[in-house]
Amino acid sequence: MTFSISARCPRTGQFGIAVSSSSPAVAARCAHARAGVGAVATQNITDPTLGPKGLDLMASGLSAPEALARLKAEGAHIDYRQIALIDAEGRTAGFSGAKTLGTHHIAEGENVVAAGNLLSSPLVPQAMVDAFSAAQGPLGDRLVAAMKAALAAGGEEGPVHSVGMLIVDTVAWPVADLRVDWHETDPIGALADLWELWKPQMDAYVTRALDPSTAPSYGVPGDE
Repeated sequence: MTFSISARCPRTGQFGIAVSSSSPAVAARCAHARAGVGAVATQNITDPTLGPKGLDLMASGLSAPEALARLKAEGAHIDYRQIALIDAEGRTAGFSGAKTLGTHHIAEGENVVAAGNLLSSPLVPQAMVDAFSAAQGPLGDRLVAAMKAALAAGGEEGPVHSVGMLIVDTVAWPVADLRVDWHETDPIGALADLWELWKPQMDAYVTRALDPSTAPSYGVPGDE
């Protein structure tokens, strides 16, 4: 009931993850990323603790494959979990437990890994990787392209209703944390619109946090 993509931008060093599901508020449980460390998607019968644990392991110096091996060895009920990781060097790893739901698959590429379960086709994750790799522009543009490609390739067996996108850069907080927690018809389209709204403002919000004296004006009534 979930498909996701986790990726690294080698030009900027940003990490990003986008995830969609038929269930509500999927990104709150499944999307995890940390600046300078990597990203982790934990899905299927989700254990949200696997995201921070995977990031901690990679922050300690383990590669994505090594961190995954530790998660598999130490995680509870690991047969129910589907996990995808990318580390600071762009190395990827993925795992689908024996009790992963329905048609499921994981695809890996350069600086990108996609995973899904209860899919309409096992080709969906590869379509996401291909679309991400072919897309140009900011990391968020490429993640959105991958999510649209997932739908075009068939997506889930049923309709998706929620989606989120998380991007981290050099600061300690996400520079983008965009969520459509429930949408009856087109959450990915709504996310694409939200990203287009957020993208030109994203850097300004970082500047306002780091040095308000150099930040652009807020552009709201009363800010004369």
